[in-house]
Amino acid sequence: MSVERYKLPWYKSLFRIIARPAFRLIFKLLGPIKFIGRENIPSKGAYLVVFNHVSLYDAPLLVATWPRALEVLGAQDIWSRPGQNILVRGYGAIPVLRGEIDRDAVTKILAALRSERPVIMAPEGGRSHGQGMQPGKSGVVFFVEATGVPVVPVGIIGTKDDYYQQGSRGQRPEVVVTIGKPFHLPDKMDMPAGSPRELRQIKVDYIMRQVAALLPKDYRGYYQ
Repeated sequence: MSVERYKLPWYKSLFRIIARPAFRLIFKLLGPIKFIGRENIPSKGAYLVVFNHVSLYDAPLLVATWPRALEVLGAQDIWSRPGQNILVRGYGAIPVLRGEIDRDAVTKILAALRSERPVIMAPEGGRSHGQGMQPGKSGVVFFVEATGVPVVPVGIIGTKDDYYQQGSRGQRPEVVVTIGKPFHLPDKMDMPAGSPRELRQIKVDYIMRQVAALLPKDYRGYYQ
């Protein structure tokens, strides 16, 4: 698959310069945010940020508070939701079709990583709407193997579906973001005989367990 050069229009770069601090302030007004392991964030180069996906607040919080601007993936249906569509278009997020191979999205993600840009991805593929993690999907393994970039696991606690409602009522819910050390898939893994799909799932589960290790037991769900 050919990889196009990753280009971000100037007006989307400007949007990020303005929007990221603005949303960082909004999150801080809603409630305290505690970071653990910020020293684990690579200072340069490309990497994949993977996180547990509880609610629609997870990715915006990480994008707003991360030291570098992250390239963001989002389900294509977000581009038709009032309000959210303005944000994803202005930021320059990458739309992804659910449940099928989206070659255009794959090309853009590979281009971003090969252009030394960090990318954020939720391997669960959708919000759990509860604390427990769901099984991860294999897309993350494809990008790790295709580019060789490290994975930075992140565990998030506190961004529940009613997070904004609590914060706007002055209850100031606390969010805890734990950032693990970057890692690569091991060169040698205990891989039993199986189909390519099954073997990819073993690798996905390895990645997801690094995220689960950053969370309390009641947040781990499928990855207890």
